[in-house]
Amino acid sequence: MVENRSQLKSNYDDQGYVVIRDYFNAAEISSLRKVVLKFHDLWKKDNAKFYQEEAFNSSLITGSQYLAFDDRVKLFNFISSKKVMDIVESVITNNPAFMNTQLFFNPVAPKQKDFWHRDCQYDHEVEAQKKAIQETQVVHLRVPLFDELGMELVPETHKRWDNEEEYNVRQEEKGRLSSENLSSGKAIKLAAGDLLVFSADMIHRGLYGMDRLALDILVFDSAGDFADYVDDDCLPERSMLDKIDDPRLFVNTLQLKTINLK
Repeated sequence: MVENRSQLKSNYDDQGYVVIRDYFNAAEISSLRKVVLKFHDLWKKDNAKFYQEEAFNSSLITGSQYLAFDDRVKLFNFISSKKVMDIVESVITNNPAFMNTQLFFNPVAPKQKDFWHRDCQYDHEVEAQKKAIQETQVVHLRVPLFDELGMELVPETHKRWDNEEEYNVRQEEKGRLSSENLSSGKAIKLAAGDLLVFSADMIHRGLYGMDRLALDILVFDSAGDFADYVDDDCLPERSMLDKIDDPRLFVNTLQLKTINLK
């Protein structure tokens, strides 16, 4: 378990990320991998053209489309397990809430290269991005299911704007490409069992190669205005809640969505 929550939070607040080696044991990863591979195999068949041509991730792993009731409950119990919640509550001290899950894998198309981005750039123009990084942020908890090349991050960009090189590369300005290397980037190799916690809005990219298959759990501070981003289907059904050992993370989201409907 987490030995020093305040140190973990301090490191995250300063750098925008924390990596914890060998956090999950082999049995935990094996059990999680089994469920996630069921989803992934069915998703690939259902999205064959997209997978072959451009996909590098999928989402709504906890949804009802590909996984049966019991497998969904297993996933919800992993996401809200004491190990995961210890980290979530270290980083987000104010009523953390569940947003979604994503699965990251290698693209089939060799022309696709890993690319720098901030998650907020897909929802906001530049001025709104600047505002977003100063406000409540979404946190990714990345759980690699196999050993992989990992992530490349630009430390401290969860709270500071891009320098000129970072901006031109990320936004593909002045002839630069988002797949180019950045002098400020820091590569973090990951092995199955490691846990990487990072801000969605910092400058980052996944590194393609090896047996890349990583489950990302996305959580947010209840004070943030993110409930509308949450797909109802990725949340547990009411009948599942009593089968989840600690459902607080999901209950917080369900309550926020209820408030937004009023």
